[in-house]
Amino acid sequence: MPKEIATPSKTREILDKYGFSFKKSLGQNFLIDVNILNRIVDAAGMGEADGMMEIGPGIGALTEQCAKRVKQVEAFEIDGRLIPVLEDTLSAYTNVTIHHEDVLKADVETVLQGMRKNVHETAIVGNLPYYVTTPILMKLLEQKLPVARMVVMIQKEVAERIAAKPGSKEYGSLSIAAQYYADARTVMIVPKTVFIPKPKVDSAVLCLELRQSPPVHVKEETFFFQVVRASFAQRRKTIWNNLLNNFVGKDNKEHLAASFEQAKINPQRRGETLSMEEFAELSNVLHEYGSLFDK
Repeated sequence: MPKEIATPSKTREILDKYGFSFKKSLGQNFLIDVNILNRIVDAAGMGEADGMMEIGPGIGALTEQCAKRVKQVEAFEIDGRLIPVLEDTLSAYTNVTIHHEDVLKADVETVLQGMRKNVHETAIVGNLPYYVTTPILMKLLEQKLPVARMVVMIQKEVAERIAAKPGSKEYGSLSIAAQYYADARTVMIVPKTVFIPKPKVDSAVLCLELRQSPPVHVKEETFFFQVVRASFAQRRKTIWNNLLNNFVGKDNKEHLAASFEQAKINPQRRGETLSMEEFAELSNVLHEYGSLFDK
């Protein structure tokens, strides 16, 4: 088998061979540590009868480690300059298919449904560009895809926000949105020194174990997330002020006050102190008055 891609010398050899230059606009940072890649694959928990979908394979460092472990790998790469590179670096692996597509625009669900005909279980992995981490994750989570889990390397600060618990300064609407769909845990912190080029901040490997059903009951999901987002519109303000100014409108003070009383939530609390269960209860009560509010 060829020398592993994720070493400093092999990575530089590939970059030099193709005269590849990094595009800042695509947030390209290639990992040069095989041990960390193996931790990602380990966390995905897939075996030889399973499949993996990868986002942003780059020059194929993580793709290679996935291909060694599972039956089928489908990878989405937005940068056309990397397609011939990947065809070269992954030529030894017949179980890899590269899709030259933006994963935000791609029909991921159809690809995964096709995989399900050939594999037992599927996971999504990837080293996500910092600038589109949240849109990618939320698209994949909201689609409720047929995958067991997602294991992604993202900016450490974003990972902390996604996995945050109520009462912490990191906890916010992103925490609730992600945890509504998945159980989130940080697998490891990844120092910026193990990338080419070196990013300005450290990264983290985040595992999102997809839920079979949400942990709370909400009457209407879109409405629930609107309430959550409005509650964090200005973090230093109370949930009363945030909802009054950013959701229900000042003409509905009476209905808002009644909603807080019915939900048994103190309106002087801040959004970061409310659990997902409390947000769900408040959202369900507010939903009864929904036609009165400007959403």
